[in-house]
Amino acid sequence: MEVTNLSTASVSQCHGFGFASKSLCSHRRNVSSKFLSLSYGPHWLRQGNSRLSASPFLTLRAKPNRFSSHPQVDELTNSDKDEPTVPELPVNQTQEPYSSSDVKRELLLLSLPALAGQAIDPLAQLMETAYIGRLGTMELASAGVSVTIFNIISKLFNIPLLSVATSFVAEDMANISNQDSASDQDGLENSGNGKPLKRVYQRKQLSSVSTALLLALGLGIFEALALYLGCGSFLHIIGVSTANPIRVPAQKFLSLRAFGAPAVVLSLALQGIFRGFKDTKTPVICLGVGNLSAVFLFPLLMYHFQLGVTGAAISTVLSQYIGTLLMIWCLNKRAELLPPKMGDLQFGSYIKSGGFLLGRTLAVLSTMTLGTSMAARHGPVAMAAHQICMQVWLAVSLLTDALAASGQALIASSLSRHEYRAVKEITNFVLRIGLLTGICLTAILGASFGSLATVFTQDSEVLQIVRTGVLFVSASQPFNALAYIFDGLHYGVSDFPYAAFSMMLVGAVSSAFLVFVPSLFGLQGVWLGLSLFMALRVVAGSVRDALSENLSIIVDIIYIGSQIFK
Repeated sequence: MEVTNLSTASVSQCHGFGFASKSLCSHRRNVSSKFLSLSYGPHWLRQGNSRLSASPFLTLRAKPNRFSSHPQVDELTNSDKDEPTVPELPVNQTQEPYSSSDVKRELLLLSLPALAGQAIDPLAQLMETAYIGRLGTMELASAGVSVTIFNIISKLFNIPLLSVATSFVAEDMANISNQDSASDQDGLENSGNGKPLKRVYQRKQLSSVSTALLLALGLGIFEALALYLGCGSFLHIIGVSTANPIRVPAQKFLSLRAFGAPAVVLSLALQGIFRGFKDTKTPVICLGVGNLSAVFLFPLLMYHFQLGVTGAAISTVLSQYIGTLLMIWCLNKRAELLPPKMGDLQFGSYIKSGGFLLGRTLAVLSTMTLGTSMAARHGPVAMAAHQICMQVWLAVSLLTDALAASGQALIASSLSRHEYRAVKEITNFVLRIGLLTGICLTAILGASFGSLATVFTQDSEVLQIVRTGVLFVSASQPFNALAYIFDGLHYGVSDFPYAAFSMMLVGAVSSAFLVFVPSLFGLQGVWLGLSLFMALRVVAGSVRDALSENLSIIVDIIYIGSQIFK
């Protein structure tokens, strides 16, 4: 293993990893540079006593070994004994080439269950929409507005929590895996009898897990109170006045759905934790059981007990708590839910990284809310058609988020092990698969969306407007797929600042479009604005990919100059 100080080779090493290069190099600069103070990075860089604190830049001229037992710290031999030694990144000394087939296999094994998990919640919402749609246009429009507000408020904080939890837990698991491997090897070397030691399984104590759960619980209770007490104000903000005929049923539906907010926040936090464990099967089973219960609850409460829309809201809330409690039960078998002492919690790290994603989430939700508000101003029929198009659009496009989530977990784990070649392999593979998935979804929806809309309503006026949205729902799928993939890549390398600031800019441009264009083109203008929103997200991710090499070189030059003239 050869380690050098900053040189031309180290610059090329940093800039050779494509999309992730700037973030990867930033990790190595984070702990040493006094003026480049970054607020994000892997867990082992967020600690004050980082192992890299003695060296501003390090060039690793060895290929990472994905199957290494534990990190080794080599000693640098210098011909001049008076010259100070430079500590080395903890990378295994005997490393083998990283196989791209391993990347694809592991990514697919994680993505397939995650795909089912991502499909469960949108399918549940589609099922709820289908049941309510058969009650009438007024009921469908009121539920659509209420669901939109619920998603905005309940997901305002838990989307950042999910993303940060995935990265933090994956990093902690990678570090624990290295420690366990080192302990196992030492035990085998000292046993002397040639027999492997019997391993005793113990629940892991991860502060990242406990922090995520406590934050989710607190945020869930806060959001439930905000939704229940402020449902009337939220409806007014979104454009549903007291004179609107959907105001009263929408307010009642939203106040009932508010009781499910703690379950929703905890559910997404738990999914992020399991993703960090590289376990995408457990959430699928738990959420599947919870939503399967809704299949029986919807007809039972809505029709048998004749509760109508109220029965739909109660059924959804009950199914959400069933799935969440099952995930908590499974997690308790694998990890300690609460830390031994409160000082072990990572609230500072979560808030620091989550703060950027909070701004990003606000930009996304405000843009989507503006689109719904502009659609609601065209009347109940237009709002009902918009609700159907939006549910199908989100349900299908979010399927690619499973691939992004799996890529995020693998990138965060590989980054903690300093397997930079693996990061590049994962990045290239998920982008190719994401684009292919988007193209396939375009073809499928373009051929079937017209007939699919009849599942949600039989109203001829609503169906006529829905069919005009076929182009919006189908043609935007490649943009949707790549947008979610780029988000996952940003989160995997902890590039939270760029993800936030770029989304704010994209949201501002799209919101300006949504304010003026729908008044000229009606509901089609709303759909065109949302398509523009997703396309600009792809552009932002592509710009980051294209400029990362040049930016990393520029920052390296600035750093060299600062050290020369210090």
